[in-house]
Amino acid sequence: MNGTEWIVDAQGCSADALRSLTTLRGLFAQVVHDLGLRTIGETHWHQFPGTGGITGLCLLSESHLTCHTFPEFGSLCLNLFCCVPRSRWNFELQLSNLFLATSVRVNTIEREYSWPVDVSNAMAAGNR
Repeated sequence: MNGTEWIVDAQGCSADALRSLTTLRGLFAQVVHDLGLRTIGETHWHQFPGTGGITGLCLLSESHLTCHTFPEFGSLCLNLFCCVPRSRWNFELQLSNLFLATSVRVNTIEREYSWPVDVSNAMAAGNR
């Protein structure tokens, strides 16, 4: 069994959208809905004063969804980890639509929870 973690960097975003708690709440709600995720409690948000960005954390039964926005750089950093297999969300299209991102880079990490059989057998035999 394995899970997937997506580390997403969006550039060229609208500074106003990156300061909009309403837009970020909508993003989180859409990700959760589209992937059939289950939230644990309320999402926590911190809006930095003045022209600062927003940090968000949503705990999921499947792990977590987080974001950090940097309006001064037109940048959105998003992290989604699902400990059970899920389809890949279309980050490029959605972030381009919601934040006017001109560039979206998605790094995918597959996380395996168990050792391959040959490694498990070697460890059980004391061959570390």
